[in-house]
Amino acid sequence: MQADTFYHIYNHANGNENLFRNDENYSFFLQKWAKYIEPIADTYAYCLMPNHFHVLVKIKTEEELLWGKNLSGLLSKQFSNLFNSYAKAYNKMYERKGSLFNRPFKSKLVSDDNYLTTLIYYIHHNPIHHGFTKYFHDWLHCSYLIILSDKDTFLLRKKVIEWFGNKEELIRFHKHSIQDIEKIEIEFT
Repeated sequence: MQADTFYHIYNHANGNENLFRNDENYSFFLQKWAKYIEPIADTYAYCLMPNHFHVLVKIKTEEELLWGKNLSGLLSKQFSNLFNSYAKAYNKMYERKGSLFNRPFKSKLVSDDNYLTTLIYYIHHNPIHHGFTKYFHDWLHCSYLIILSDKDTFLLRKKVIEWFGNKEELIRFHKHSIQDIEKIEIEFT
């Protein structure tokens, strides 16, 4: 991964396992995300589902990141710390052993503005794609409602809204079906 660049980050539980079994798990993961990933990346959108997650991040600039470490090592270490910390707590809570996440996690470069726009839509609509909900705005473990709210958040809410022009345009865009959105290559997981 490179500094000052957008990435689609995603990962899945091993096999048929779940990453999240209850609201406490979702909240705990976001706390760990804030601890380990916020120092290295800004978060624009996310969706956590029982067995996998998707996140849109922008890696911070080199000036913000280089704390006397090599960039690649720093980024890898922070993501490793996130997954290991969450998995250890999860394993203890559910009396399980072994790895929880697939390795390695996936990071796909966001190569252009169309991809960025469609990726935000895709992340928010992913629970429909996988049959977890009928309506994307009903899924509580997703950034869509947080972006529209005034609640405190680590998300770069203002930048996401500005990307679409305003809240009304963001809402309008999200109401389209995926067939209405310009087709781009997104790896569905």
